[in-house]
Amino acid sequence: MRTCHVLVVALGVALAAPAAASAQDADRVVPGGGITAPGWKGQVDPASAKAGRTVADSKFEKDGDALRLTIGPAAIYWNPANTATGDFIVKASFSETDMGVRSGHPHPYGVFIGGNNLDTARQSLMYCIAYGDGSFLVRQFNGATVNTVMKRTPNPAVHSTKPGGSVSNDVAWSVKGGRAECLINGTVVAGFDRAEIVGPGKLDSTDGVYGIRVSHNLDVVVTGFGVTK
Repeated sequence: MRTCHVLVVALGVALAAPAAASAQDADRVVPGGGITAPGWKGQVDPASAKAGRTVADSKFEKDGDALRLTIGPAAIYWNPANTATGDFIVKASFSETDMGVRSGHPHPYGVFIGGNNLDTARQSLMYCIAYGDGSFLVRQFNGATVNTVMKRTPNPAVHSTKPGGSVSNDVAWSVKGGRAECLINGTVVAGFDRAEIVGPGKLDSTDGVYGIRVSHNLDVVVTGFGVTK
């Protein structure tokens, strides 16, 4: 079994810290925001919600076969019809423009699995996200807590660029035979046995809704989003 350091912190503290780090990196408000992609829903992080932000402060729109995200507050986005059970692969390609221009540092994006009770205070999910500087992170939301399953770690599989540049990364979850693995650009960057990630204070299950996780102040186009068995 793979061993990993698990840090459990209060959700509000974990998500409020980046916002407090710099007033210049406060959540932007995107004019004409809202979710217009049919069937999709969203929820901003608790720290942003406490500050009065909503998904109406970002744009989440369909653009042909792509999804175009112009993000203010950090959030999760999902379509309740998108569910995955048993063994599956969920993947998406993310193309980011103007990386880090507004803040001077990268903001991540990726996919989540195991989404349950997403509209409630008991939401459960696990995401893998890539940063435009060549690092990644794996984290769980479970009710009022955050579990950092894999701390932010550099990996050569993650494509990177300098601030102001453009970068693309493919992010995927593969769940098979009692194990979940995060792949970035086709390379396994982290893997966990089910017992490490499912249970009290962790995921309710790897089964559930799959969706998109984005940090704040991010411009990204998502293509190829979906699930295969």
